[in-house]
Amino acid sequence: MKNFSSEQPLILLIEEKQDLLHELRSVLGSANYATCCCTSAQSALAAVEETPPALIISATSLNSESGLELCERIKQRPGLEAVPVMFLSSGQISDIIRRHDPLGGTYYLRKPLDPNVLLELVDKALHTPTLAAHTFQT
Repeated sequence: MKNFSSEQPLILLIEEKQDLLHELRSVLGSANYATCCCTSAQSALAAVEETPPALIISATSLNSESGLELCERIKQRPGLEAVPVMFLSSGQISDIIRRHDPLGGTYYLRKPLDPNVLLELVDKALHTPTLAAHTFQT
């Protein structure tokens, strides 16, 4: 399920729920963002090998492993250490921040998503990467 061009920064979407993945892709596509959609950790790892993303949006919970574990594995790859990560969760945001901040989690969205907030945070994550390193630090 790839939909990107070399002119647009690629956003890697990792979500097992097809309806939410479709919603993310639709909202980002309407704003002319390129996306690569993955429903598993294995497909996400293969996708980053093929085309490194400019931003990762990942569910915090996947069947095969946590979004934290997956993003940690992705960020260990050369050239992907500084890629901003946005986590999606239906859980409490403060707990997500505590657990994911050491990995460099940039932004956190609670499900169900507000499309306007999603687009605003994606824009910030892509255009202010230096801010991401200092966001949510305690």
